[in-house]
Amino acid sequence: MFRYLFFDFDGTLYDTVEGITRCVRYALRKRGLDAPLESLRCFAGPPLDDMFVEKFGLTREDAEQAVRDFRERYVPIGLYESQPFPGMKDLLRELKAAGYQLAVTTSKPQVLAEELLRRGELYELFDCICGAADQGEGNAKWQVLRRAMERLRAPEEESLLIGDTKYDVAGARRCGIPCIGVGYGYAARGELENAGADAVAPDLAALREMLLS
Repeated sequence: MFRYLFFDFDGTLYDTVEGITRCVRYALRKRGLDAPLESLRCFAGPPLDDMFVEKFGLTREDAEQAVRDFRERYVPIGLYESQPFPGMKDLLRELKAAGYQLAVTTSKPQVLAEELLRRGELYELFDCICGAADQGEGNAKWQVLRRAMERLRAPEEESLLIGDTKYDVAGARRCGIPCIGVGYGYAARGELENAGADAVAPDLAALREMLLS
């Protein structure tokens, strides 16, 4: 019986892809690079420096500078090019009423996640919000998830992660808990299944059915 639900942020709770992709392109153009916005959806969720290295072959040092360039646009502009997925607030309220403890686990800087949750009127629905203090060591998905589990004293057998990418599935597995993938997020077709998600909810209605049936 699950009692603790850990939600990823980007692509799971919030639709943030527009702001993130525009800011990634801003950072790339500073390096004489460019890419279609649609191809940059993979940056929504994972640690940004890792993605700059993986997708564009940047050195670790240049990737860290690219993250700083990303934030030049993100903090004043891109952060607000986002909104909660339609129906999310109602679902979270139902889950709270059903007795679940709810947490946010994200590689996004915690202060930015908290600001968006307040703007979306979701902040008070969570018992724990755990994000990155800064980019760098200790901010991988499994590490953020483990910190949140420790804060809530959540046993593995009573815990479940809800996320939208292979990084969420891998993080959950490393922490010894199952993961439901959400098909409305930013994963490539088949990514969640191939990563070994315990179940995949194609939309919010299906997720509600899985959690409240």
